[in-house]
Amino acid sequence: MTNENARKGITRRQLLKVGAAGAALPLFSIMTRPANAAEFTYKFATGQDPSHPVNKRAQQAIDRIREATGGRMEIKLFPANQLGSDTDLMSQIRNGGVEFFNQANTVLSTLVPAAGIVNTGFAFHDYPAVWSAMDGQLGAYVRAQIEKVGLLTMSKPWDNGFRQITTSTKPIKNAADVKGLKLRVPAAPMLTSLFTALGASPTPINFNEVYSSLQTRLVEGQENPLAIISTARLYEVQKFCTMSNHVWDAYWILGNRRAFERLPKDIQEIVRRELDKAASDERADIAAFSGFARNDLASKGLQIVEPDKDSFKETLAKANFYKDMRAKFGDEAWKLLQNSVGSLG
Repeated sequence: MTNENARKGITRRQLLKVGAAGAALPLFSIMTRPANAAEFTYKFATGQDPSHPVNKRAQQAIDRIREATGGRMEIKLFPANQLGSDTDLMSQIRNGGVEFFNQANTVLSTLVPAAGIVNTGFAFHDYPAVWSAMDGQLGAYVRAQIEKVGLLTMSKPWDNGFRQITTSTKPIKNAADVKGLKLRVPAAPMLTSLFTALGASPTPINFNEVYSSLQTRLVEGQENPLAIISTARLYEVQKFCTMSNHVWDAYWILGNRRAFERLPKDIQEIVRRELDKAASDERADIAAFSGFARNDLASKGLQIVEPDKDSFKETLAKANFYKDMRAKFGDEAWKLLQNSVGSLG
């Protein structure tokens, strides 16, 4: 051993081993990070089943982002509450445990109360009214409220769809049938307020526990868009589906501000562009899905009920629901809503 190698602690035998292995061990393999590794590796969490359009379109956006950034940005999709319940993930997106998260507006309103105006009961009549509002001034207002709590909205809103009521004990034909109904709702004040005003007994339960709660009859029913009722197979534990359209709901793709601002400007622009494209594609998917989901669910044994919707609005007006909502959200937000849907209450 030479004095130099002795000082470095390297023996002749070790040098020979390195030399013998050199032909099989490329130089780049001893680097700390492989040359083809992404500069930014982020997580994208959702609560929806992998078959839901949200996850299909999110994965396509992720693939396009990887390609457009030349592999510099790698996003891993975690569907079906793999990283925690909706309420868990709300904390994670705020503290940076996940960088992107798809959240329903109904649940987001627990953190951003002003966002709940989107979920005013029986406000939206159809999709033209929805997109006029959400791609216009009302949507801009809600996005501004979300960003006040430190989160970023990464695209225009995605479509969660119009929500319907399913039950196992009786069909819901009018507002009177809702009285006393033990109904699962998400941990969302707007839906709790709505069904309380209708005389039901709303029970907040995280979505990952909905199927078992219905199966064990902890609750009689639940309410969700048709896409969720189908992909989560809720028709297996429910008998009736009332086409109430009681609330339209948005999905928001939320971003952790610190994580997003670490990205170079060119990557930020790519992420926003591709998630906006995915939003348009997902909206089209939900519209198409809703067209055949009703018949598909009926073929699986779910009895479809067309209710008297006017009875619900009349009951809400008598309970001062709309008056209370206007006081809660303020004249500015209420005016933006009524500009798209007409007078309420």
